[in-house]
Amino acid sequence: MKKNRDSNPMFLLSERLEFPDVETANVEGLLAIGGDLSPERLLLAYKSGVFPWFNEDSLILWWSPNPRMVLFPDKIKISKSMQKVLKSNQFKLTKNIYFEQVLNKCASVKRVGQQGTWITNDMKKAYLELHKRGLAKSYEVWEKDVLVGGLYGIDLGHVFCGESMFSDSSNASKFAFIHLAQELGKKKYRLIDCQLHTNHLERLGAEEIPRKKFIELLKS
Repeated sequence: MKKNRDSNPMFLLSERLEFPDVETANVEGLLAIGGDLSPERLLLAYKSGVFPWFNEDSLILWWSPNPRMVLFPDKIKISKSMQKVLKSNQFKLTKNIYFEQVLNKCASVKRVGQQGTWITNDMKKAYLELHKRGLAKSYEVWEKDVLVGGLYGIDLGHVFCGESMFSDSSNASKFAFIHLAQELGKKKYRLIDCQLHTNHLERLGAEEIPRKKFIELLKS
Protein backbone atom coordinates (compact mmCIF):
# COMPACT_ATOMS: atom_id res chain seq x y z
CA MET A 1 0.00 0.00 0.00
CA LYS A 2 1.07 3.58 -0.62
CA LYS A 3 -0.15 6.73 1.07
CA ASN A 4 -1.76 9.58 -0.85
CA ARG A 5 -1.98 13.24 0.10
CA ASP A 6 -4.89 12.93 2.48
CA SER A 7 -3.38 9.89 4.22
CA ASN A 8 -5.92 7.35 2.99
CA PRO A 9 -4.39 4.03 1.87
CA MET A 10 -3.79 3.99 -1.89
CA PHE A 11 -4.83 0.80 -3.65
CA LEU A 12 -2.06 -0.82 -5.68
CA LEU A 13 -3.50 -2.91 -8.50
CA SER A 14 -2.17 -6.37 -9.28
CA GLU A 15 -2.82 -8.72 -12.20
CA ARG A 16 -6.23 -9.44 -10.74
CA LEU A 17 -9.05 -7.62 -12.51
CA GLU A 18 -10.52 -5.48 -9.76
CA PHE A 19 -10.91 -1.93 -8.52
CA PRO A 20 -11.56 -0.75 -4.97
CA ASP A 21 -14.80 0.96 -4.00
CA VAL A 22 -14.82 4.41 -5.61
CA GLU A 23 -15.65 5.96 -2.24
CA THR A 24 -12.07 5.16 -1.15
CA ALA A 25 -10.64 7.65 -3.69
CA ASN A 26 -8.76 10.59 -2.24
CA VAL A 27 -10.06 14.17 -2.29
CA GLU A 28 -8.64 14.70 -5.77
CA GLY A 29 -10.36 11.57 -7.09
CA LEU A 30 -7.28 9.33 -7.31
CA LEU A 31 -8.44 5.78 -6.60
CA ALA A 32 -5.65 3.35 -7.49
CA ILE A 33 -2.29 2.98 -9.20
CA GLY A 34 -0.65 0.34 -11.36
CA GLY A 35 -2.27 -2.48 -13.24
CA ASP A 36 -2.41 -2.49 -17.02
CA LEU A 37 -4.40 -1.12 -19.96
CA SER A 38 -5.86 -4.40 -21.17
CA PRO A 39 -9.28 -4.15 -22.84
CA GLU A 40 -10.77 -6.18 -20.00
CA ARG A 41 -9.43 -3.88 -17.30
CA LEU A 42 -10.42 -0.73 -19.17
CA LEU A 43 -13.95 -1.98 -19.72
CA LEU A 44 -14.24 -2.90 -16.03
CA ALA A 45 -12.95 0.55 -15.14
CA TYR A 46 -15.55 2.43 -17.17
CA LYS A 47 -18.34 0.18 -15.92
CA SER A 48 -17.15 0.95 -12.38
CA GLY A 49 -17.00 4.73 -12.84
CA VAL A 50 -13.21 4.79 -13.11
CA PHE A 51 -10.90 6.10 -15.83
CA PRO A 52 -7.12 6.19 -16.43
CA TRP A 53 -5.24 9.48 -16.56
CA PHE A 54 -1.47 9.72 -16.25
CA ASN A 55 1.69 11.05 -17.91
CA GLU A 56 4.10 9.14 -20.12
CA ASP A 57 6.69 8.72 -17.34
CA SER A 58 4.17 7.84 -14.61
CA LEU A 59 2.60 4.69 -13.27
CA ILE A 60 -0.95 4.16 -14.49
CA LEU A 61 -3.25 6.28 -12.33
CA TRP A 62 -6.97 5.49 -12.00
CA TRP A 63 -9.49 8.18 -11.07
CA SER A 64 -13.06 8.52 -9.85
CA PRO A 65 -13.60 12.20 -8.99
CA ASN A 66 -16.32 13.65 -6.81
CA PRO A 67 -18.27 15.51 -8.09
CA ARG A 68 -18.50 14.10 -11.60
CA MET A 69 -19.07 16.22 -14.70
CA VAL A 70 -21.85 14.79 -16.88
CA LEU A 71 -24.26 15.83 -19.58
CA PHE A 72 -27.81 14.57 -19.63
CA PRO A 73 -28.47 14.46 -23.39
CA ASP A 74 -31.78 16.31 -23.20
CA LYS A 75 -30.03 19.21 -21.42
CA ILE A 76 -27.64 20.03 -24.27
CA LYS A 77 -27.44 23.80 -24.75
CA ILE A 78 -27.25 25.08 -28.32
CA SER A 79 -26.56 28.78 -28.72
CA LYS A 80 -28.16 30.78 -31.52
CA SER A 81 -24.80 31.01 -33.29
CA MET A 82 -24.39 27.21 -33.10
CA GLN A 83 -27.92 26.70 -34.39
CA LYS A 84 -26.86 28.60 -37.49
CA VAL A 85 -23.73 26.47 -37.81
CA LEU A 86 -25.76 23.27 -37.50
CA LYS A 87 -28.12 24.41 -40.23
CA SER A 88 -25.33 25.51 -42.55
CA ASN A 89 -23.18 23.36 -44.82
CA GLN A 90 -19.93 24.39 -43.14
CA PHE A 91 -19.27 21.00 -41.54
CA LYS A 92 -19.93 17.40 -42.44
CA LEU A 93 -20.07 14.58 -39.91
CA THR A 94 -18.90 10.98 -40.10
CA LYS A 95 -19.06 8.48 -37.28
CA ASN A 96 -16.65 5.75 -36.20
CA ILE A 97 -14.77 5.62 -39.52
CA TYR A 98 -11.60 7.58 -38.78
CA PHE A 99 -11.13 6.65 -35.13
CA GLU A 100 -7.32 6.49 -35.22
CA GLN A 101 -7.05 9.90 -36.88
CA VAL A 102 -9.26 11.46 -34.19
CA LEU A 103 -7.23 9.73 -31.48
CA ASN A 104 -3.97 11.08 -32.90
CA LYS A 105 -5.40 14.58 -33.24
CA CYS A 106 -6.60 14.57 -29.64
CA ALA A 107 -3.15 13.43 -28.52
CA SER A 108 -1.40 16.25 -30.35
CA VAL A 109 -3.58 19.11 -29.07
CA LYS A 110 -1.74 21.57 -26.84
CA ARG A 111 -3.83 22.19 -23.73
CA VAL A 112 -3.53 25.07 -21.28
CA GLY A 113 -1.67 24.09 -18.13
CA GLN A 114 -0.49 20.75 -19.51
CA GLN A 115 2.93 19.71 -20.73
CA GLY A 116 2.79 16.97 -23.31
CA THR A 117 -0.23 14.65 -23.50
CA TRP A 118 -1.87 12.07 -21.30
CA ILE A 119 -2.80 10.11 -24.45
CA THR A 120 0.43 8.09 -24.44
CA ASN A 121 1.41 5.49 -27.02
CA ASP A 122 0.23 2.75 -24.67
CA MET A 123 -3.10 4.54 -24.28
CA LYS A 124 -3.45 4.78 -28.05
CA LYS A 125 -2.85 1.04 -28.45
CA ALA A 126 -5.39 0.29 -25.74
CA TYR A 127 -8.17 2.44 -27.22
CA LEU A 128 -7.48 1.21 -30.75
CA GLU A 129 -8.04 -2.32 -29.45
CA LEU A 130 -11.29 -1.23 -27.80
CA HIS A 131 -12.29 0.35 -31.11
CA LYS A 132 -11.65 -2.95 -32.92
CA ARG A 133 -13.95 -4.60 -30.40
CA GLY A 134 -16.70 -2.05 -31.09
CA LEU A 135 -16.46 -0.38 -27.68
CA ALA A 136 -14.53 2.82 -28.45
CA LYS A 137 -16.22 5.12 -30.96
CA SER A 138 -15.53 8.43 -32.65
CA TYR A 139 -17.34 11.36 -34.23
CA GLU A 140 -15.42 13.10 -37.02
CA VAL A 141 -16.03 16.63 -38.31
CA TRP A 142 -14.94 17.70 -41.79
CA GLU A 143 -14.58 21.06 -43.45
CA LYS A 144 -13.78 21.04 -47.16
CA ASP A 145 -12.58 17.43 -46.93
CA VAL A 146 -10.22 18.24 -44.04
CA LEU A 147 -10.62 16.64 -40.61
CA VAL A 148 -11.05 19.69 -38.36
CA GLY A 149 -12.71 18.32 -35.24
CA GLY A 150 -13.92 15.28 -33.43
CA LEU A 151 -14.25 13.31 -30.23
CA TYR A 152 -13.95 9.74 -29.02
CA GLY A 153 -15.07 7.73 -26.04
CA ILE A 154 -16.28 4.41 -24.70
CA ASP A 155 -19.85 3.35 -25.50
CA LEU A 156 -21.39 1.27 -22.71
CA GLY A 157 -24.79 1.06 -24.41
CA HIS A 158 -26.56 3.33 -21.92
CA VAL A 159 -23.75 5.72 -20.99
CA PHE A 160 -21.15 7.25 -23.30
CA CYS A 161 -17.85 7.88 -21.53
CA GLY A 162 -16.28 10.81 -23.32
CA GLU A 163 -12.49 10.72 -23.37
CA SER A 164 -11.22 13.63 -25.47
CA MET A 165 -12.06 15.98 -28.30
CA PHE A 166 -10.23 18.41 -30.53
CA SER A 167 -11.01 21.34 -32.78
CA ASP A 168 -8.84 22.80 -35.53
CA SER A 169 -11.67 25.03 -36.69
CA SER A 170 -13.94 27.22 -34.59
CA ASN A 171 -17.03 25.29 -33.37
CA ALA A 172 -15.90 21.95 -34.83
CA SER A 173 -15.76 20.09 -31.52
CA LYS A 174 -19.07 21.65 -30.46
CA PHE A 175 -20.57 20.39 -33.72
CA ALA A 176 -19.46 16.84 -32.87
CA PHE A 177 -20.55 17.03 -29.23
CA ILE A 178 -24.01 18.40 -30.04
CA HIS A 179 -24.61 15.68 -32.63
CA LEU A 180 -23.47 13.07 -30.11
CA ALA A 181 -25.86 14.39 -27.47
CA GLN A 182 -28.78 14.57 -29.87
CA GLU A 183 -28.22 11.03 -31.13
CA LEU A 184 -27.80 9.58 -27.64
CA GLY A 185 -30.90 11.44 -26.50
CA LYS A 186 -32.93 9.72 -29.20
CA LYS A 187 -31.50 6.39 -28.08
CA LYS A 188 -32.47 7.12 -24.45
CA TYR A 189 -28.91 7.05 -23.10
CA ARG A 190 -28.79 8.08 -19.46
CA LEU A 191 -25.86 10.44 -19.77
CA ILE A 192 -22.53 11.40 -21.30
CA ASP A 193 -19.70 11.13 -18.80
CA CYS A 194 -17.50 14.21 -19.17
CA GLN A 195 -15.33 13.27 -16.16
CA LEU A 196 -14.00 16.68 -15.05
CA HIS A 197 -15.38 20.22 -15.10
CA THR A 198 -14.47 22.61 -17.89
CA ASN A 199 -16.12 25.91 -18.72
CA HIS A 200 -16.47 24.74 -22.31
CA LEU A 201 -18.54 21.72 -21.29
CA GLU A 202 -20.57 23.75 -18.81
CA ARG A 203 -21.58 26.17 -21.57
CA LEU A 204 -22.84 23.17 -23.53
CA GLY A 205 -25.08 22.10 -20.65
CA ALA A 206 -22.88 19.70 -18.71
CA GLU A 207 -23.15 19.80 -14.93
CA GLU A 208 -21.49 18.35 -11.85
CA ILE A 209 -23.32 15.68 -9.87
CA PRO A 210 -22.28 13.75 -6.75
CA ARG A 211 -20.19 10.67 -7.51
CA LYS A 212 -22.72 8.51 -5.67
CA LYS A 213 -25.48 9.67 -8.02
CA PHE A 214 -23.24 9.10 -11.02
CA ILE A 215 -22.54 5.51 -9.95
CA GLU A 216 -26.25 4.88 -9.41
CA LEU A 217 -27.02 6.06 -12.96
CA LEU A 218 -24.11 4.05 -14.34
CA LYS A 219 -25.23 0.85 -12.63
CA SER A 220 -28.97 1.24 -13.29
